[in-house]
Amino acid sequence: MPRICFRCTASRNWRRARDRTSRDPGWHLGYRAGDSAPHGRQRPGGDRDGRGSGKLDAALAKLGDARGEVVDARDYEALQAFFASTGPVDHLVVTVTGAPGTTAFADLTMDGVREGVEGKLVPHTAAARAALPVLRGSLTFVTAASAGAATPGTAALAAVNAGIEAMVPVLAVELAPVRVNAVSPGVIDTPWWNFLDADAKAAAFEAMAAGLPARRVGTPDDIASAIAFLTENTHTTGVVLRVDDGARLASAA
Repeated sequence: MPRICFRCTASRNWRRARDRTSRDPGWHLGYRAGDSAPHGRQRPGGDRDGRGSGKLDAALAKLGDARGEVVDARDYEALQAFFASTGPVDHLVVTVTGAPGTTAFADLTMDGVREGVEGKLVPHTAAARAALPVLRGSLTFVTAASAGAATPGTAALAAVNAGIEAMVPVLAVELAPVRVNAVSPGVIDTPWWNFLDADAKAAAFEAMAAGLPARRVGTPDDIASAIAFLTENTHTTGVVLRVDDGARLASAA
């Protein structure tokens, strides 16, 4: 029987993980598009935050033998219906993310807090819970270094990501023998940073890289290899794997 890996976003941010697993002839990659756009924000053509059928179709064309379906990752009933149609699922990788950007705590609104929770914490939890009846191998969340970085302006992001990370050891014990882990990326060069213009983003990356032991920001390939490790290594569970260029070491220096 082929192994089945369901990823919960059509975002190109993590397409390297898709490409890596699809090169393994033992994988049949089921590709589910997750939509976590806050407040139902839509772009022309009906794709919320650009994560709809167009990108999914392009991904499926590249993969070949794969199944894809667009489902709102915040809609628990829709997720239940989706997973009821999949049959057994070996590996679930949840990469849904919310709105980008940082906000000083003094400027934080309660709507902003709810947006963060509904845009990431709820979809991660809902996808994992909905998949539970068919999940038999591993569950991998993708969080962020903000969970423990103590960076001003990221209190809401930190709360959401830390909440997901806090579930990892609990679920690793509760859902055993299903393995539960998370990847916690540091600064990764993806479109998440496009709220900055090109010059500002380049300057920010240069400044951040200068303060890291590895002296560079990460790439999607760095995260893809970490995700692949956690799905493939059957002796690893309850782990939050930090892929952050040694950022925590730098902050402690």
